[in-house]
Amino acid sequence: MKILVDADACPVKQIIVDFARRRGIPVTMLIDTAHELDDGYSTIITVDKGADSVDYALMGLLAREDIVVTQDFGLAAMVLGKGAKVLNQNGLVYTNDNIERLLFERHLSQKVRRGGGRTKGPAKRTKEDDEKFAEEFEALLSGFK
Repeated sequence: MKILVDADACPVKQIIVDFARRRGIPVTMLIDTAHELDDGYSTIITVDKGADSVDYALMGLLAREDIVVTQDFGLAAMVLGKGAKVLNQNGLVYTNDNIERLLFERHLSQKVRRGGGRTKGPAKRTKEDDEKFAEEFEALLSGFK
């Protein structure tokens, strides 16, 4: 098992590294060339800055027993299709039961924005968000060990 992180805009990188280091689980953080990262533990893979380039690179590394952290619903759907576990930075575990609804809601929001409308952005990150992520992440890790 390894942990793969869509790390460009991931606010929980340190939490991931802390949990992984304690358990001796390898972590690979994937970023594009617009970002720099060195956490002293993870393998960092930098890919070209392009639409979905991190997603494609991550999928090329993915195995069934892996855990992925991403806020990208499309990537999450592909990860689920390969049988791996996936959650977002707020601790939402993506499942085959919720991914279709999430993709549909994303589609509707994109449609509103293309039509000139506005959609609500994400709420400001809180300590509770980090705690929820840590709780769900630890549960996923425990399920594999």
